[in-house]
Amino acid sequence: MKRVIFIFVSMFFLFSLSSQAAIYKGQKMFVKECVSCHSGGQGFIAKKTIREWKKLMDKKGKPLAELHLENKEAKDSWEYFEGNNYEKKSKHLQQFLVEYAKDSGNVPACN
Repeated sequence: MKRVIFIFVSMFFLFSLSSQAAIYKGQKMFVKECVSCHSGGQGFIAKKTIREWKKLMDKKGKPLAELHLENKEAKDSWEYFEGNNYEKKSKHLQQFLVEYAKDSGNVPACN
């Protein structure tokens, strides 16, 4: 009986970890997709508060995508924001942006 409970708890723990957003994945996404235009990295992220980032990343990041798609200067990023990859991984980007927002007290090391 103890073995069954242990297996059940272990499986639940592993599945719950895999479904959570990961800050390091969001950082990797930011470095790969965003740093070329937003070269300030740390300074760029710290321009907005937690509330502002959450609002931009609401509904799988649609407000942030629309902001880029409406801006002709952001034409290089249109393909990325129109693709499925952005929407699928937006929870990781949100976690990263919120973690290092202006009012979070944390400082990212974008390398």
